[in-house]
Amino acid sequence: MIRDPETLNLLLDSVSRFVRERLVPNEALVAETDEIPADIVAEMRELGLFGLSIPEEYGGLNLTMEEEVLVAFEIARTSPAFRSLIGTNNGIGSQGIVIDGTEAQKLHYLPRLAAGEIIGSFALTEPGSGSDAASLRTTAVRDGDYYVLNGTKRFITNAPEASIFTVMARTDPEMKGAGAISAFIVEKGTPGLSLGKIDKKMGQKGAHTCDVIFENCRVPVANVIGGKEGVGFKTAMKVLDKGRLHIAAVCVGAAERMLEDALRYAMERVQFGKPIAEFQLIQAMLADSKAEIYAARSMVLDAARRRDAKEDISTEASCCKLFASEMCGRVADRSVQIHGGAGYISEYAAERFYRDVRLFRIYEGTTQIQQLVIARNMIKAAEA
Repeated sequence: MIRDPETLNLLLDSVSRFVRERLVPNEALVAETDEIPADIVAEMRELGLFGLSIPEEYGGLNLTMEEEVLVAFEIARTSPAFRSLIGTNNGIGSQGIVIDGTEAQKLHYLPRLAAGEIIGSFALTEPGSGSDAASLRTTAVRDGDYYVLNGTKRFITNAPEASIFTVMARTDPEMKGAGAISAFIVEKGTPGLSLGKIDKKMGQKGAHTCDVIFENCRVPVANVIGGKEGVGFKTAMKVLDKGRLHIAAVCVGAAERMLEDALRYAMERVQFGKPIAEFQLIQAMLADSKAEIYAARSMVLDAARRRDAKEDISTEASCCKLFASEMCGRVADRSVQIHGGAGYISEYAAERFYRDVRLFRIYEGTTQIQQLVIARNMIKAAEA
């Protein structure tokens, strides 16, 4: 659903220009320093990129899902680290509050998230529960006007920069499964909250993750998202449905960038007296990449429109995440292959993207989890 094509096109043009002129020239610097320059972060704030999906009444742009994925296509045409910084504010870091938060919670946190004044983070994964998120062990025990949280969260994106954490914890230790899980807003600096060392990752330098540790961390009762126990896992799943669609769009944008680079290189690189783009086996890799990107883009747009139409898109979101992330990996591999030896050298973006996009098939639900979600939804629908 596109509400105002003219305004949207102005936003897309601004984002595209910002990516070309500011982000792409700084990709190597971010990879070398493992840090996004402060002036670029400030420009992201000015462009409103931290509040793309936050409602207008709280200072955001309130983009529809279709509008959001169109922006994601553009912003993903550069290092994923840039998108990662704003991504949690627009996605898993804020959407729990947007979807299920109380009005008081929305008023207190969303305007600051939209402005980029604070960074949000989403703490679900644990050392012993990743794909099986419903088995998480972090506990939250009621003590008067507080809950006391204990446990460790792992691989938490933007944790080193985060001001608030959306934390999933078990409020009923006797009950197993998802029904005992509640969602909390925990602020940075709360006594009992500490961070582990920043993870050294295969790729995505500049996008930081680390452990988030709770040791008798006292969180006010008012910080239970929605003011209700036992619905935290449902909140998390709603957030992840939207997040999977967003990541699928990011996969499309990254693949388009990699294909663009590979095509340019193939047209410039001469072997046997002519550009390698004239060789049919190179053309096959270019064509396969183009066709798969087109298919993934079409899937993402279709699912986004369905979500805007208030349809349940659990299956479609998983289909998009599965196909687009796997497609992106194949395009990355072909891009390196087309570049040949140059594709293995860090001087070229192909090498960095090859490492960076590998994460897309893992986070926000692995490919294998998407397969399970899709198949189980199919079976459930057939039984009904």
